[in-house]
Formats: sequence, structure tokens, C-alpha cells
Amino acid sequence: MDIALAQQFLPDNSHEAFQQGLNAIKDAANAGADLVIFPELSFSPFYPQIPAEERDEDVLDLAEPIPGPTTESVADMAEQFGVVVVFNMLERDGDRTYDTSPVIDADGTLLGCTRMMHVTEYEHFHEQGYYTPGDTGAPVYDTAVGRVGVAICYDRHYPEYLRALALQDAEIVAVPQAGTMGEWPDGMYESELRVASFQHGFFGAMANRVGRENNLLFEGSSLVTDPSGRVVAQAPSGQAIILMASIDLDKCTEAPARKLFLQHRRPDQYEDGAVALARSTPANQEVLAGGASEEGSEMEEAEET
Repeated sequence: MDIALAQQFLPDNSHEAFQQGLNAIKDAANAGADLVIFPELSFSPFYPQIPAEERDEDVLDLAEPIPGPTTESVADMAEQFGVVVVFNMLERDGDRTYDTSPVIDADGTLLGCTRMMHVTEYEHFHEQGYYTPGDTGAPVYDTAVGRVGVAICYDRHYPEYLRALALQDAEIVAVPQAGTMGEWPDGMYESELRVASFQHGFFGAMANRVGRENNLLFEGSSLVTDPSGRVVAQAPSGQAIILMASIDLDKCTEAPARKLFLQHRRPDQYEDGAVALARSTPANQEVLAGGASEEGSEMEEAEET
């Protein structure tokens, strides 16, 4: 199967940006893509670089319900061209907003939505004023192309989140991303996704934003990694491109993670998603303590003599 990652400069006009995204689905499908993945906030500006309290409009007014006009238009394109689409948007649900990735099957069915669980807050990434922490868990979707999970941007830093996707037999993990130049050490985008794929036995597909947006310069460098931890395709930094990658899902079953790591887990020794934190007690503790007492007695006798 073929994956397409849409790494595009976004026009300032929201209508043009959205139309560009719909055209990308068409172009990717015509190029042979079976799955199309977009970056974080796929068709809109990166709102969180401005603190929410400094905006003239309410964050709720920037968001849209799901289902809604955006998901319906994307679903129409997915059905028309027979492709699975994973994108990302600012979702409004009542009086809350979420960083959400709808997953749309090749027949236009909205299979579900993944909401970003972990929400960061630092310079130019004032996300806690925009996003409620996600409450969907880490779902994996049965799509026309295989089992697809989503780790939205910041969630990819959490091994326990990625492990949850692996334990549900995810074959492809889409990562809608908004990563800037110099945000992390050189090579970290690649290294982190390579290790995740190797440790969990899935293909990673990170679609990153690209280009200058006010104070931020998004890097691009979108990439696909395979279950052995290799980079199988990567887009240039700073360029608009639809990155295509051909993958073989049979490699998931052959991966070290599926044959070894995941099978040799010790869930009976885990607590709250990690190895139990209690301090271990050496098996020979009593022997060591007893030996120390005897040595101490001998030393005391020697001193008395």
C-alpha cells in the first residue's frame, strides 16, 4: 500500500487553505495513495502560538463540531477517491475544545476521532489555553488499509501512549505534527519515530507543518518509518511536497517487537502502565545482614582482647 503525507504551505485565507487540503487528497489519490495523512491543525493557522487570552475572538469561535462541514467535505473526497484520510482540527464539543484527528475510511465513513491526551505549555506553544486534555484514550481503527492509530503531536513523546496502540495491533501510527526548526536536537524527529516503530512493531507516519507562520518556522521533514526502525521515506526541510511511501504491512508481523518484545512483556509486574515502582529486596539480604553482624561481633571481640 502507499501512504501520502501532505506537507504544504498554508495560505492565509482559510477557504483557500481548506481547498488546498481537499486538492491534496485528490492529488495523492491520483498518485496512487491509499492513505493520506495531514499535519496538526491541517487546514488552519497554528492558533496556539498566540496565548488564548490575547485573542480578540473566543477559542470556541475558532473551533468546529464533529461531524461538521469540515469532516463532511473531507469524507466526500475520501469516498470519491477511495482513500483513507487522517487529518487534524480544533474541535468544539459543548463549551470545550480539543485537538482532534478524525479518521475517515475509504468509503467516506467517519470511523471515529482521537483527541490529543497530553497538552503542553511553553513559549509559542500555549496549548493549554486551547485544548482540553483528550478523553478518547488511544483508539485503533479498522480501516480499508489496515489497523490505524493516531498519536497527535505531543502524545508521541509518551511511550505508554504508543504502547497502548501497539497492544491493539496498530499497523500504522499516524502522527499529525507541528514541529519547528531547532525545537529539538538535530535528528530527534527521526530518532524518536524510528525507536517507536522498532519498539512497537508498527509503521510510523509523521506529517509535519512547514513554512513561516508569524514567530514560528515549521520544519517539514515529514517521514515514514518501518517496524525495523528504518526511515523509508522523508520529505525535505522547508519545502512543500506530498511525500509518497510504499509500505508492506506484512513487515509488522515479522518485526522484532511482534516476535519478541511484546510477547515477552510482564504485565503481572506492571502498575499504572509502567514497571512497578517499589524498591526491590535482594534475595540474600538476610544473609548479608547476618554476615555483617558476625563480622561486627568478631571485630568487637578483637578490640576487647
